[in-house]
Amino acid sequence: MARYRGPITRLSRQLGVMLFTNGKSKTEAFKKKPYKPGEHGQKRFSQKSEYAKQLAEKQKARFMYGISEKQCRKYYDQANKKDGVTGEEFMKILETRLDNAVFRAGFATTRPQARQMVSHGIVKMNGRKVKTPSIQVKVGDKFEVRDNKKDSKLFEGAKEAKWQAPKWMSADISNLRFEVTASPDKDDIEQAIDSQLITEYYSK
Repeated sequence: MARYRGPITRLSRQLGVMLFTNGKSKTEAFKKKPYKPGEHGQKRFSQKSEYAKQLAEKQKARFMYGISEKQCRKYYDQANKKDGVTGEEFMKILETRLDNAVFRAGFATTRPQARQMVSHGIVKMNGRKVKTPSIQVKVGDKFEVRDNKKDSKLFEGAKEAKWQAPKWMSADISNLRFEVTASPDKDDIEQAIDSQLITEYYSK
C-alpha cells in the first residue's frame, strides 16, 4: 500500500527521521526516544549492514512522499535515464509531484494533507480541477485552490503562517495560488534523505 496507516512515531524512530510533521505531540515523542522501538532499540553498538542502510533510505523516501514500492521503482528507472546524477534526479521527480508541490507552497502542513486536498479536487491546475496527486508539475504550471474552498477553515493556518516557499516556485499564500517558475535543483530536494544510498539499493 502507498499510504502508511500504522503508528507514525514508531515508524519514524525505526528509520531515524521524523517522517510526518503533523503534530507537536508526535514530534516531542520522537525527540524523547531518539532510538529504535522495541526491546533492543537502545543498544548503542549495533551496526547496520550496507544493504540495511540502503533499504532504510529507500523506505524513508517511500513513506515521506507517500508512494508505493512500484512507484518508487518506476521513478528510479525514469531518473536513471536522465543525464544528471541518478539519485538527485530521483529526488527531483519526487519533489515535482503535485501533492508535494502543494505542500511546498505552504497550502498544507503535511504531504498527506496535501495529497488529500488534491484527491478531493480542491486544487486547480492551469484553470482545471485535478484529482491525481502523482501529476508531475513543470515550469509554467499555475495552481490555485478552487474559489468555493478558499474560505475554508482548512487554510486559515496556512494564510497566517510565515511559510517560505522554495525558490523553484512563486507562491501567493494570501490568495492560495502558486506557479512553478523553475526546476528544483539539488539544494531544493529533501535533505533528510541520502539519495546516493537509494541509487546503490536499486543498482544491484
